[in-house]
Amino acid sequence: MVDSAIFEQSPLIREQMEKSLNDRFLAVQLLTHRPYQLSKSSRTRVHDDGHRDVFIECEPGHIVLTGGIVDITVTDTHGNVISDSRRDRLQRKRDLSELVSRHRGTDQFVDVMLKSYDAAVRDPQNELVHLYEIRDAISARFGGKSASLAALGISVKDWSRIGQLCNDEPLRQGRHRGKTGLTLRDATEPELTEARSLARSFLEAYLVFIDGAVGGGVDCAG
Repeated sequence: MVDSAIFEQSPLIREQMEKSLNDRFLAVQLLTHRPYQLSKSSRTRVHDDGHRDVFIECEPGHIVLTGGIVDITVTDTHGNVISDSRRDRLQRKRDLSELVSRHRGTDQFVDVMLKSYDAAVRDPQNELVHLYEIRDAISARFGGKSASLAALGISVKDWSRIGQLCNDEPLRQGRHRGKTGLTLRDATEPELTEARSLARSFLEAYLVFIDGAVGGGVDCAG
């Protein structure tokens, strides 16, 4: 809830709040690999006497049904929680959201990579094209493969593997389809899952890198 006086003095506060929410949704999308739609914010003014002014902006709506996630909690013989997958998952989302919120507005490469991942989610026919853009962005940021690996601690194996999946395999979702001379096939779910995981790990490594460079301390890699 925002005081009406503050709202009137800062007319851009609504857009700023929407941007902050969008940053956090983009961060969570890295972990869920699901598209999202951030509806426009609503506005209600509450007067001192209790009556309200409701500002309505109509938009089309839709309902999405998705399956749930099975969580596991491990306890010892005394009932003490040793591990809690739901707690850990939520904490990771919070940490990643904080990193994105801090750096998306000030680092163009964060913005570019998040948009590429969002495109990979929304454009599955070209998913590997968009995921590879994340490696390309990192390479551009550090001036090549060697400097990228050294700065972010990415292994040669992982760097090469995403290149193989996105460029070399005869996949319909890939970058060089038709250039291999082989019959194209759809990427398997394990291949897509691996490519997403690699792209996400590169992006997270970059977020942790720049956060450390400016004095932050959140570590969401995992």
